Amino acid sequence: MRELLNTLYVLTPGTRLRLDHDALVARIDEQEPIRLPLLRIGAIVAIGRVSLSSSLIHRCAEDGRDVVWLDSRGRFRGRLNGPMSGNVLLRRAQHLALSDPGLTSRLARQFVAAKVQNSRQILLRGARETSDEAGRKRLSEGSAYLALTLERLKAAEDLDEIRGYEGDAARSYYHAFGTLIRVGDEALVLRNRSRRPPRDRANALLSFLYTLLRTECASALETVGLDPQVGFLHALRPGRPALALDLMEELRAMIADRLAVTLINRRQLQQHHFEEFPGGSVMLNEDGRRSLLDAYQKRKATEVTHRVLREKVPVGLLPQVQARLLARHLRGDLEYYPPFLYR
Repeated sequence: MRELLNTLYVLTPGTRLRLDHDALVARIDEQEPIRLPLLRIGAIVAIGRVSLSSSLIHRCAEDGRDVVWLDSRGRFRGRLNGPMSGNVLLRRAQHLALSDPGLTSRLARQFVAAKVQNSRQILLRGARETSDEAGRKRLSEGSAYLALTLERLKAAEDLDEIRGYEGDAARSYYHAFGTLIRVGDEALVLRNRSRRPPRDRANALLSFLYTLLRTECASALETVGLDPQVGFLHALRPGRPALALDLMEELRAMIADRLAVTLINRRQLQQHHFEEFPGGSVMLNEDGRRSLLDAYQKRKATEVTHRVLREKVPVGLLPQVQARLLARHLRGDLEYYPPFLYR
């Protein structure tokens, strides 16, 4: 179990939660029960095979304490809201923010700046670790362009201008990204980013990882009561989780891109893990998806230090933490939204 921002995250399969007077009692198999005072818990997020007693559920409903259920992969399954839930006020604040061009631009700039900074860190790390001089030069040039983009973003006020900088940075980043792959297998190198459909194995891997991350960001936003469809950087379209796409921008380099490079360089994914289809599209096959999901779950269990919380947080909980920080900003509890920065 982890307690972050007054929210209790229950991640261990088989955990049983019950109410004992004014305390929550958690029991995992035959281990010693854990007691926590309910007063300090603002919400409970149960992930995977976690059970709650009916008395605890009723007490949470009575107190107005949210209980959220996610499946083992982090997908949103449902929420219990008490009678005094503030979610309607939060969503109203979200919609009002979208009507404020200045606030919309500031949030979009934060999302893009964090994406560019975290992408730059990936390239800088690769440049330090490579022994190939040509590769180091390409990675250094890519990181230098991203640094220039960060400077330009500081003065950007127009939303279209911010989106333009994001597109330029993405092209520069993916141009250098293939240098990070060092297995010597041409079939696994990324040369250009292709999305719908992915045209090579590296793109198929990235697209699958981005889909997983987008799903978890949408679930995190649902968990805190935000509308995943109403974003600030990405344009609104029917059926498009614009805010989930906004949120994942700052996380994709550290969570998805690093894992993709690791899986290829360690040969955990090879050519035979992919399948080609008529028309040129490429997808992971069943064995490839199984290997990727296993590595993805292990990656989510690793911990990183969060600069705002000043404590270590499992990678898998970063979308949840950032969604709660965004909700606090939209409610007016935080002056600025602090995006996650990878170091």
